[in-house]
Amino acid sequence: MRLTVFWQRMNEHFGEGYAESVAKDYVLAELGGRTIDQALADGESAKTVWRAVVATFDVPPSLR
Repeated sequence: MRLTVFWQRMNEHFGEGYAESVAKDYVLAELGGRTIDQALADGESAKTVWRAVVATFDVPPSLR
């Protein structure tokens, strides 16, 4: 998954303004206790991070 697709899905699910807040503020257990921004900065793939988002939040099947 490309990073642009990741952010497109984040924006579709959370809304543009809230997606940034979720990425910055929410610590996800599936990411080893890191935020989305931290995981991406640490080099985690966008696909791995998206899977963690799907596991944590109620993401509709159309965005999975």
